[in-house]
Amino acid sequence: MTSADIIIIGGGIAGMSAAYFLAQKGKKVIVLEREDQPGYHSTGRSAALYSETYGPKIIRKMSTASRSFFLTPPEGFTDHPILTPRGMMIAGMPGEEKELQELLTEGRANGADVQALSPAQIGELIPIIDTTQFIGGALEPAAMDIDVHALHWGFIRHFKQMNGEIITRADVAKIDKTDENWVITTSRNDQFSAPVIVNAAGAWVDEIAKAANVTPLGITPKRRTAVMVDLPAGINAEKWHMTATIDEGLYFKPDAGRLLVSPADATPTTPQDVQPEELDVAIAIDRLMTVTSLKVGRPGESWAGLRSFFADGDPVSGFDPAQNGFYWLAGQGGYGIQTAPAMGEFAACMICGEDIPAGMKKLGITQEALSPTRPGLLPEITEATS
Repeated sequence: MTSADIIIIGGGIAGMSAAYFLAQKGKKVIVLEREDQPGYHSTGRSAALYSETYGPKIIRKMSTASRSFFLTPPEGFTDHPILTPRGMMIAGMPGEEKELQELLTEGRANGADVQALSPAQIGELIPIIDTTQFIGGALEPAAMDIDVHALHWGFIRHFKQMNGEIITRADVAKIDKTDENWVITTSRNDQFSAPVIVNAAGAWVDEIAKAANVTPLGITPKRRTAVMVDLPAGINAEKWHMTATIDEGLYFKPDAGRLLVSPADATPTTPQDVQPEELDVAIAIDRLMTVTSLKVGRPGESWAGLRSFFADGDPVSGFDPAQNGFYWLAGQGGYGIQTAPAMGEFAACMICGEDIPAGMKKLGITQEALSPTRPGLLPEITEATS
């Protein structure tokens, strides 16, 4: 039996960011990862961009709260910058005037540099765009590409330097509860004990909850597809911004002389090593050709990853109301990379019984907004504990 203060189930970006901040607070933390290496299913398949205008409201706030960590990470965290310039342009179609204005207003309120664009200005930035289809856009010039590997392994490396331990190929087989501790047995019959377990298992969080006799919160894993597309000779997209439609039905960005394109699909599926579907690849190409002048013949390589959501679309970071010491950290919905520093620090503070950091409070981030008992997430839990 190996004991710790906290056991984290899942070595993706959510689990490792929380592990890093908990270790900073002097906690003995063990991370259990079912795969051969951390970050296999979602973290390692993310086309990550740091944006303060992309995603649900709480995600945008958490992204802003993560800004300082990305720009000035701890000394020695990585060998090179986590962020590199990219910029992001979000385009709105007729009927989306309200959504576009809200995007501009909220982004500026959070302190982001967000600029309104006319259709003509959109065309100047992204020459292949059919500007007749758009009413305008929002440009976030400070949006950045995120080096996912550098960020994830920065957390891992520094966590280990603080005597944190990561156990790979540690598939959870059984979870028991004693008077004081949780006892986790893996498929290899290794046992680990701690008063607190953090459920950061991504698409598998409800499976972990069931194993611990905790009521599931209704996570829904959803497939997200990406495909590479060649550009015609003479087109240099190196300095193009990442471009997305305001309804999140399409996004594309330059990648090594080609375009990475996604239909931003969110197809419900089961927790698994998800693979791309031919139909989703075809939809991505069709949507790209519909709003641009590109004619795509044969698409390049494609892949898929899982993005996991709760019913209201927002993440959860908080203790379960019915089981002491069971902490939920899940449902980032594909925004886990750009929010990792703030989500990890927030979780560490909650687990250690500390107040929300002042910078997060100033942005309006509250414990209630991320609580597993918030209205609309799972009403029956709220009613049972009220």
